Amino acid sequence: MSSQQGAIEHYIKNHVAVITMNNPPANTWTKQSLQELKELIGTLNDNRDVYALVITGQGEKFFSAGADLNLFASGDKAVAVDMSRCFGDAFEALSDFRGVSIAAINGYAMGGGLEVALACDIRIAENQVVMALPEAKVGLLPCAGGTQNLTALVGEGWAKRIILCGEQVSAAQAMQIRLIEEVVDKGASITRSIELAEQVANQSPTSVTACKSLIQNMRTHPIAHGLVKERELFIQLFDTQDQQEGVTAFLEKRPPQWKNS
Repeated sequence: MSSQQGAIEHYIKNHVAVITMNNPPANTWTKQSLQELKELIGTLNDNRDVYALVITGQGEKFFSAGADLNLFASGDKAVAVDMSRCFGDAFEALSDFRGVSIAAINGYAMGGGLEVALACDIRIAENQVVMALPEAKVGLLPCAGGTQNLTALVGEGWAKRIILCGEQVSAAQAMQIRLIEEVVDKGASITRSIELAEQVANQSPTSVTACKSLIQNMRTHPIAHGLVKERELFIQLFDTQDQQEGVTAFLEKRPPQWKNS
């Protein structure tokens, strides 16, 4: 199954949706492409056959260079209000995707281009990649989760170096500071990301959704809340078909047939 929707293209294979940002030359974000991404995530959430997604950029040079700065050249505050809402809606939808999301970072990831990767669960970057949040250099700030998600991943010190000092980060540095989870050779990010995404099919989709919500719960709640929630969701899994199938398949020594319900 495949679809082309303006600057956001996707196809589905082996329970994985592969999304490509396609707005040359730098795969910049526009109001339309952000709305398309939000709508696509909603569609994928409704498709019980999709367990994971991979997002990448068209071409070899850019993953995404972020927002099209021409949008802000007029200084119109109404445009800023509209675009900040569109960025938030799209990237928060991505963060809330019920399955596993993986960013295959195949080129420069700048500003909103890095923020879309930060909204994913896992980031795999090619060794030539450079990442940055340079918004302050043009009198702006990361408004699509950048200040929050980056700090959650790398800590306050490195977040301040990248955002306040405008420091660019190589793939090797990003790996060291835990901004990304894996470095691969040039051209290999999409293959490796799809390979990892396909592994999700070995897991119960309902378990994955529950576990993801618990992990992300740590961002906003104390551990005591998470421990209570963990037990609640464990019990709730016994209302799913996948719980019974998973245990039965293991005992019968066969691959499980998930229903995602």
